[in-house]
Amino acid sequence: MGLVGLVIILAACRLDVAVDTTVNADGTGEVVVTGVVDKDVVDRVPGLAGSLVLDDAAAVGWVVEGPAATDDGGLTVTLRHPFTTVQEAANLLNSLGPPFGNVAFEYLATEDEVTVAMSGTLSLPGGTWDAFGDQALLTSTGGTPFGAQLTESGASPAESMSVGLSARLPGEITETTGDRIDGALTWSAPLDGSVQDLATRSVLREGGGSGWAGPLGTAALVLLIAWLVVGIALLVMVLRARNRRRGRPVHRLY
Repeated sequence: MGLVGLVIILAACRLDVAVDTTVNADGTGEVVVTGVVDKDVVDRVPGLAGSLVLDDAAAVGWVVEGPAATDDGGLTVTLRHPFTTVQEAANLLNSLGPPFGNVAFEYLATEDEVTVAMSGTLSLPGGTWDAFGDQALLTSTGGTPFGAQLTESGASPAESMSVGLSARLPGEITETTGDRIDGALTWSAPLDGSVQDLATRSVLREGGGSGWAGPLGTAALVLLIAWLVVGIALLVMVLRARNRRRGRPVHRLY
């Protein structure tokens, strides 16, 4: 069952979904999915918070937070899932269902640099509510939950919801189709049947993080010690010269 597909059934009025993916330099990271429905949804579906059961998501490793009330009377649910490889990250994103489906990552680490590439598209086939349904959802619920409200509303997915993707990748971004906002790459998924390309590449080179910092730090430390030794030696020489001129005995400093 896709997680976005599970939450989208609430979209009789307004639903906003944010999917945040962070990839670390070692290829590990986390996917965080946050869904927010507005007050109108909560008012139209009494007891909605209590009916949101995400046991199936928890069973496959998602940590569920909420549902919790928002300041304006809506509801929010957050799901988190760590990953140990970028291939697992791609599987997690694709498991969400439309508009995700063919996201892929490549990870290459050499002695000098780490390269992370993301590819795929965001698209809602046909731009209709039917694209969110899957057989597992229909089987588990006995039909499309809130299907009547969706049909009667006359609103399309593009009018009733938003799905955003953000990605934080290690190193310098050398190629992307996303917008750069607050240190992350962001995309807004088209929900009208059109397609958003995700082609992105980042490169983390030695010295950009901790790779060359060790040797450089060691060299700097050696130079500092050498400078201190020379400085102390010069100080001793000056003091000896002064003592000789004044006819005073020399007191050794070492």
